[in-house]
Amino acid sequence: MAAVVVLVSDQYVKARIVESLPAGASVPLIPGLVSLTHVQNRGVAFGLLAGAAPLLPVLAVLTLVLLLAYNRGRQFSRPAAVGVACMAGGAIGNLADRFRLGHVVDYIDVHIWPVFNLADVAIVIGAGLLLVTFARGERSTSPGR
Repeated sequence: MAAVVVLVSDQYVKARIVESLPAGASVPLIPGLVSLTHVQNRGVAFGLLAGAAPLLPVLAVLTLVLLLAYNRGRQFSRPAAVGVACMAGGAIGNLADRFRLGHVVDYIDVHIWPVFNLADVAIVIGAGLLLVTFARGERSTSPGR
């Protein structure tokens, strides 16, 4: 369920950004701290590998398939399950942009970091939940173990 919430929320906000803010435009929300800045990210996180754009959807699909295949049939604690779902929802949201638009729509601009989006936030939160869960020793197990 968390993956669906992340995906739908991400795509809704991105659609509103695209329809209301031209690419490259910026609107301050909290002057000097946070702005909405419409960026068309053709690379991966923070615009890295922009020159490899044709390979990025393939790499994204492969990464998502590996994530889901690795976790298939495993039992997780609730925080770990939410973490995996957040990562999957965020990855699917950014992948949907790549297939529909040829780039990822980024819009959260904190001025001290590259512009990012809700899907990126979900991926980072998901990874953080997994790290905390595993650090506490709450390992995933296969059914019947």
